[in-house]
Amino acid sequence: QVQPVESGGGLVQAGGSLRLACAVSIRTFNAYDMGWFRQAPGKEREFVAAINWIGRNTYYTDSVKGRFTISRDNAKNTVYLQMNSLKPEDTAVYYCNTVDIANKRARNSDWGQGTQVTVSS
Repeated sequence: QVQPVESGGGLVQAGGSLRLACAVSIRTFNAYDMGWFRQAPGKEREFVAAINWIGRNTYYTDSVKGRFTISRDNAKNTVYLQMNSLKPEDTAVYYCNTVDIANKRARNSDWGQGTQVTVSS
C-alpha cells in the first residue's frame, strides 16, 4: 500500500518558487511511476506532472511546462516538484501518487493529506 506524505507548500508571491517533496512509505518505490496532481477550490483534481520509475522520462500538463520540474530520489523514496515562476492559478492542494503515465491518472485510490500552495498576485 502506497502512503504518500507531501510537504513543502506555503504562501508565495506570483513569480516566486517552491519545492514540494513527497515521501512514500513503500519498499518497492523504485518500481513505480510517480506523479503530482493538484486540486483547486471548486475544481476536480488534475494531473500536473509525472516521472517514470527510473527518473529518465518526465511529463507535464501544458500549463506548467517550462516552469515546473519533477524529479525523484529512489534511495530516499521521495519525489519532488520544483515550481518556478508561480502564478495565482497554480493555487491548489498538491498531491503525489503512483501514476498511469499513458492516461495521466493516479493508480492508487488512496490519497495523502496533500500540501497547500497559495500564490498571491
